[in-house]
Amino acid sequence: MPETRSIVVGYDGSEPAATAVRWAAAQASLRKVPLHVVHCTLWPLLTKNLGPVPGVADSGLQHAAELTLQQGVEHAQQAAPGVEILTSLLSGSPAAHLPRISAGQEMLVLGSRGLGGFMGLLVGSVSLEMAATAACPVAVVKQGEDPDGPVMVAVDDPASPALEDACRAAAVAGAGLVIIHVRTVPAGYRLVRDPVDPGAAAEELLEAAVAKARELAPGITVDRQLLTDTSVPRALLQAARGSRLLVVGTKGHGVIRGSIGSNAHAVLHHAKGPVLVSRRQPAGVHGDPQPDR
Repeated sequence: MPETRSIVVGYDGSEPAATAVRWAAAQASLRKVPLHVVHCTLWPLLTKNLGPVPGVADSGLQHAAELTLQQGVEHAQQAAPGVEILTSLLSGSPAAHLPRISAGQEMLVLGSRGLGGFMGLLVGSVSLEMAATAACPVAVVKQGEDPDGPVMVAVDDPASPALEDACRAAAVAGAGLVIIHVRTVPAGYRLVRDPVDPGAAAEELLEAAVAKARELAPGITVDRQLLTDTSVPRALLQAARGSRLLVVGTKGHGVIRGSIGSNAHAVLHHAKGPVLVSRRQPAGVHGDPQPDR
């Protein structure tokens, strides 16, 4: 039988990371998969003096790293007491290890870190890099406005992996699904009071996406929204208020390594709740190393 895929979550001891661990644990419980908590420490790359200070109990850099990992486990246990938890304590940067560990897994979950204040950009560099390079769906977690709201997904193709990921998220949570397509108009286009004709192609796309969603997850309630705006991210962010999860795709393939589409980039920075970026594992790629148990 194939090995059960896990949800991988990075933990660095910060409050945003703790929020991510709790969210990931809840997802692991809903999906009935293990949770893999990973902590990466840079200290072994900088010094060999990792042991305890002589005469000082529970001291030393190695002990501090182990304690941080254990704190992550405790956050997970509090959020989902019955979930199976795997752990890894690794030397090096998260950007070096997380792509390998998470490749082909159920999901990679990260907290949203950043000091803010600069053009409103609030997503940390590691979270943004993983959203652009990981070989599995990547969730960047902020404290949502409504954890009991619907799952929302942005589509521009009924065969989008984002639709599949959104259907699974809605099905396991017993939540409704709202499928959104944004029809863009040129900047400077003057909207009138009467509804703008969305066009037959946009209507057909949404109808096909709704039919596909009902095929993928027959038991969920599926609604649709056709929006018109000069900005796709703005339309999505406004529509997603009150959602439990916003799912988006990425078109950052082959242009600049480590890039994602501009729409997904903007949504990640400005969303008020969790965002799932749909990514898929390239053929022949497998994750490692194996977790501790």
